[in-house]
Amino acid sequence: MKRILIGLVIFAALVVGAVYAFREPLTLRVMDRVLARNMTTNLVDELPDGLHLVLCGAGSPLPDPKRSGPCVAVIAGERLVVVDAGSGASRVMSRLRLPQGEIDDILLTHFHSDHIDGLGELELQRWANGGHATPVPIHGPTGVERVVNGINEAYALSRQGRVAHHGEDVVPSSGAGGVARPFHVPADGEGVPVLDAGGLRVTAFLVDHAPVRPAVGYRFDYAGRSLVISGDTVKSANLTKFADGVDLLVHEALAPQLMERITRAAQAAGNERLAKITRDILTYHTTPVQAAEVARDANVGHLLLYHIVPPLPLRPLEAAFMQGVSDAWDGPTTLGRDGTLVRLDAGGDAIVVEQLL
Repeated sequence: MKRILIGLVIFAALVVGAVYAFREPLTLRVMDRVLARNMTTNLVDELPDGLHLVLCGAGSPLPDPKRSGPCVAVIAGERLVVVDAGSGASRVMSRLRLPQGEIDDILLTHFHSDHIDGLGELELQRWANGGHATPVPIHGPTGVERVVNGINEAYALSRQGRVAHHGEDVVPSSGAGGVARPFHVPADGEGVPVLDAGGLRVTAFLVDHAPVRPAVGYRFDYAGRSLVISGDTVKSANLTKFADGVDLLVHEALAPQLMERITRAAQAAGNERLAKITRDILTYHTTPVQAAEVARDANVGHLLLYHIVPPLPLRPLEAAFMQGVSDAWDGPTTLGRDGTLVRLDAGGDAIVVEQLL
């Protein structure tokens, strides 16, 4: 037995030594396989027909290792629509194998910096990867023109250099950037049709993020499945109305009991400016419990929380964030992270949640 154990140890050592000795060629072979897979397949093609949602950013302006700036990708059949483009959105989409060159439309819920500060990079990747001859349509309430024109101007010199380097055949200058598609903010109780193509219908509706105006949420309907994305808002009866009976409610959430700790820490450190900001943001967001109440009152199939405030770097903080949610609503709830996928396959009523990252 002793000789066998010694033999096994020697064999294991030889294997480890061989792997170490050939680590570079082995790693390069793995790299080649990954590259081949990523360049010939993507997540959109792998999903069945239906209405699917992926969080390409589940966080807020505050840095969270699990959650980038707000970004939601919606896949309806072969159509890819992105709602908001926070910091890191494009890079998370790359990790998720979401084909940025195939983005059909971008929708903005409002114009806070954390919802648009990744927009330029996302536009660039859509242009460079897709070789489009026309810019990506960017839909939003009136005022979206200023955002789009500003980013187009900021990237103008970069665009000139890339066209000069790669050529018009590869990156047509006519397809760079975005083109604004503004709509008037609907009155309370009314919806505005934003998209109606390929069986997908998207409707914008008013939410309450005062003093930030305009601010809207979006309802998506495709192949008998439905979802609502809240954008930033306090608890809203109008949102409840438009979310009535949807399969999936994607709702922002802020935990005031955790934010109060940040406020106290800022005050103790003598940082009254930060303390003022952390107190102010309590007034125009929804608590996790309130989001659960909306889900209950709207009788939705599943609640997905995103735009998570504050950051939750440790698992026990997630439990503290969710405190009271199950008391308000006994339906299924998911605390979102970058890479959370919710599948709503056509022709059924199943709701499948997966974590891709």
